[in-house]
Amino acid sequence: MEFKVLRNIENSFKQIRLYALLYSVFCLALVLFIVWKSYRFAEAQRQKIYVLDNGKSLMLALSQDAKINRPVEAREHIRRFHELFFTLAPDKDAIESNIKRALLLSDKTAFTYYKDLSEKGYYNRIISGNVQQRIEIDSIHCQFDRYPYSVLTYAKQYITRSSNITERSLVTSCILINSVRSDTNPQGFTIEKFTVVENKDLQTVDR
Repeated sequence: MEFKVLRNIENSFKQIRLYALLYSVFCLALVLFIVWKSYRFAEAQRQKIYVLDNGKSLMLALSQDAKINRPVEAREHIRRFHELFFTLAPDKDAIESNIKRALLLSDKTAFTYYKDLSEKGYYNRIISGNVQQRIEIDSIHCQFDRYPYSVLTYAKQYITRSSNITERSLVTSCILINSVRSDTNPQGFTIEKFTVVENKDLQTVDR
């Protein structure tokens, strides 16, 4: 009879230990789940940015990983450079203003190309001939699998004279390196090794 009582007591202790172990595991799992949910909640809150609008009201904005937008920013940087560099009006101040802004987005290779055209009298002929030049970007191909990023740009130039309009094919190449963002360089890139690969007449239409 005494042996049976001892066995019952031993079984009770085993059950108590088992219940205590299961309860401890449950509590640990609950704590880990709460910590994980808290971390996820904190991460989600960090994605939200509150912007003060003119000191009056708060607006909610969402943050993103900067790398996600780099390809878009790179293409915009290239597009902006070409529009500034190759859009010309028969006005010296307008030409110099556009070129100056374009050169802030690039290194000395673009400046060298500009100087070569200037020494050949290209810009003087634009002014004296009352010529308008504009550019339309067809496509921009950026290679983002290796740094620095290589870029090929395909575009059309339209040169408008009083007697005709000339359409030209323009293909340029360059590499992009990361730079510091600023008011004059909002995308934070610098163009290096700028080269005009092709620039030839496609057709001329009389006006």
